[in-house]
Amino acid sequence: MRKLYIIGIGSGNPEHITVQAIKALNEVDVFFVLKKGDAKSDLMRLRKEICERYIDDPSYRTIEIIDPQRDPSIASYTVRVEAWHQERALIYEDLIGKELKEDECGAFLVWGDPSLYDSTLRVIDHIIARGIVDFDHEVIPGITSIQALAARHKITLNGIGESICITTGRQLSPGLVASSENVVVMLDGKCSFREVLDKDVEIYWGAYVGSDKEILLSGRLTEKVEAIEVARSAAREKNGWVMDTYLLRNPSARRS
Repeated sequence: MRKLYIIGIGSGNPEHITVQAIKALNEVDVFFVLKKGDAKSDLMRLRKEICERYIDDPSYRTIEIIDPQRDPSIASYTVRVEAWHQERALIYEDLIGKELKEDECGAFLVWGDPSLYDSTLRVIDHIIARGIVDFDHEVIPGITSIQALAARHKITLNGIGESICITTGRQLSPGLVASSENVVVMLDGKCSFREVLDKDVEIYWGAYVGSDKEILLSGRLTEKVEAIEVARSAAREKNGWVMDTYLLRNPSARRS
């Protein structure tokens, strides 16, 4: 039977690859790679660099997939994303059936870890539910941008006995920060931390964490907002894209 690996490749440093991932890479005949336009060519370059660095036999094939766009006419965010996943599933299903022989192994290389704010596993579940193409699959975990962020700032994500909330910029709110000791925010394209300004809140921010483009800033949120916005805007202008993550730490929440 065909086999698929869904492999986490870390947040930007080729040395984030685990030994388990390297072993899986060397079993792969066909890599399916999403192409997201010239602005994000760095993401393609990293995947190619990982394959060239860690795979012993260069006979593998790479199939580039044009990533479909989300339909802006669908008002509901959830419905829009679900429709996008269904469209991806049809594309993946067709390629798996046509490009992967019955005794071959394919792979998707996932930025960070496949379990955290990534759609690949949901898309694979859609394909399995349709039942048209048979394959086995295995998930290989990767280092997330959250782990890399904490390591680069030399901090723990939580204090003793404290909890951690992981969310997106879309979900960030003053109430969430007021009631949570530690909030990790991903996928924030609008600098939502501006909406939760508080003199006690600290921020640990990083863009392109682990890569050669890495930018790190930290301190009291009220004092770092402008510097982060300027750095983020300049990075997007220079590179055509930006991927950032941050931790908001609220000491006041421990006392409430």
